[in-house]
Amino acid sequence: MQRVIESGHVVDTLPDNRNGDDKEVRWPVLQLDRSKRGSLVDQIVLAITALVNAGDLGIGTKMPSVRQFAKSNGVSTFTVVESYDRLLTTGLLSSRRGSGYFVARCESPSARPALTQQVLPLSIDALSPDLYTGVSDALPAGSGWLPPEWYGESTILDAVRHAMRIPTCRMRGYGNPLGFPSLRQHLASSLGDALFAVEPDQIVLTHGATHGFDLILRTLTKPGDCVFVEDPGYSNLLSLIRHHGCIPVGIPRGEQGLDFDVLQEKATIHQPKLMFVNTVLHNPLGTSLSHAQAHRLLSMAERFDFWIVEDDIYRDLSAHSDPSLAAMDGLRRVIRVGSFSKTLSPALRVGSITASASLVSELVRIKMLAGLTTSEINERAVLYAITARPYRRMLEQLIHQLDTARESSMHMLQQSGMRPLAKPRGGMFISAGWQTPSTPEFNAKLIADQALKAGILLSPGEFFSIAPAGTVWFRFNVAYTNSEQLSHFLRTCHDTIGH
Repeated sequence: MQRVIESGHVVDTLPDNRNGDDKEVRWPVLQLDRSKRGSLVDQIVLAITALVNAGDLGIGTKMPSVRQFAKSNGVSTFTVVESYDRLLTTGLLSSRRGSGYFVARCESPSARPALTQQVLPLSIDALSPDLYTGVSDALPAGSGWLPPEWYGESTILDAVRHAMRIPTCRMRGYGNPLGFPSLRQHLASSLGDALFAVEPDQIVLTHGATHGFDLILRTLTKPGDCVFVEDPGYSNLLSLIRHHGCIPVGIPRGEQGLDFDVLQEKATIHQPKLMFVNTVLHNPLGTSLSHAQAHRLLSMAERFDFWIVEDDIYRDLSAHSDPSLAAMDGLRRVIRVGSFSKTLSPALRVGSITASASLVSELVRIKMLAGLTTSEINERAVLYAITARPYRRMLEQLIHQLDTARESSMHMLQQSGMRPLAKPRGGMFISAGWQTPSTPEFNAKLIADQALKAGILLSPGEFFSIAPAGTVWFRFNVAYTNSEQLSHFLRTCHDTIGH
């Protein structure tokens, strides 16, 4: 096989499978722009679609292997797999077992709206699909997911391939209602080493953390019950609590942690059933509770007899010295919810609930009523990934990337006249804004809608607060803030409001 560079393409001469003649296959070397809005996957899909439509890649042309494409274009294999999968879904590519990927058809521009021609909604709310799907062409500056190329490429891909080799006997039933036993055993062992002793049968696997919150609300609350949440706090949780007919009551959280005077006052009045808390790397502030505050919160829960649901999905990105409510309480009245969305991939959709043995039995009953079991294939993939040798190194690299991105993000936001609501301890998020009072005529939601028209997805403070925000602020994902497009938009807003 010979290879030359010609007009921006790598040209390989491969034997034609039909008659043995040499056939030129043009492998695209794409001009990818990492500062451009949208993900690398979006850019690759658009570029290959354009090459096919232009006739540069004819029907029947064999595409480069995942590793070859990744090497030629300087991207991760994980990014290439996701791009190829999306092109398979649209029918532009086909795959043959053991042979690779081939161009299946030519799609005229009028046949299907291209990603760059997607019509974005005129406004967004906390449950807008564009904040979660990752397929929009808009810059996801307010999203809750990291770029696919930030994760360990080979570890995750190997894990998915391994999971697909599930024994035939395991395909006969629905799987264990608690979740894949081997993963629960590993999680119990890991929690025992790092935080507290727990048995595998005290762990229920879920479709991510939000599914865990849903099961807990279904199990422990009834319509009309009062549920305490941090204010600001996780945006989807507010909608979920209201969906179950419960009444969310906000407890202020700022740079110094929870406001315990308000907590005591509202607990006396409302008699809450439970409270949701981000102990470490709070979403959206990025702060962590001190040990003293954690002890005081547990004392409050004991005094007013309410459950604490510890949202612990950022634990692996936090400092080892940070407190754990579940460890301090011994799972007497604390329920721990974990997830792998931030350290592996949100696409795997595997989370966990760790609770007392008596509560687990009821959680499993509700889980079966709501959907029987969870995906053993996904759970096998997670187990393989987190037990692979490169996982710990991948996690350290991810933390380093976030630290670097967070430092540059803070600088960019300050240059745009914005101040952080709190100094983050780590993790993915910075919440920052202007000191401008929020009014019906001028607020973060209105600015977010304007940003959407400019191709930028922002998450305004209104998404995370029960009461209207007093000032104009947003939650930023540090992985996507290194963008001149975003910086220019924010500076323009800053100039407009007269600061």
